[in-house]
Amino acid sequence: VQLQASGGGLVQAGGSLRLSCVASGRIIRIDDMGWYRQAPGKQRELVAVVTRDGITTYSESVKGRFTVSRDNPKNTLTLQMNGLRPEDTAVYYCHADYIGEEFGATIAGKGWGQGTQVTVSS
Repeated sequence: VQLQASGGGLVQAGGSLRLSCVASGRIIRIDDMGWYRQAPGKQRELVAVVTRDGITTYSESVKGRFTVSRDNPKNTLTLQMNGLRPEDTAVYYCHADYIGEEFGATIAGKGWGQGTQVTVSS
């Protein structure tokens, strides 16, 4: 199973960006999907997670500004980011907990996308 993220870029403070992530491969089911970010010199941190049933969890720093959503039949994940701040600057990674088929076996795995850069200028 592979995850491909897109949608990052450079934006001024107060602006908006929309990140997307699509999962592909021999997927049986995707459970939790989420976005994480890592700023230079910092550890990777949770931004937002959405369960298969649509229950969302956000970090306190993005509540009210970011919205995470998913489309289960299309295996896609989206992060709408509004009111961006310079401190949101980071590489953003999508993540998924999945059940898939690999090498003829059913396996449970955790996948990461390649990361997309978000830069917010002041």
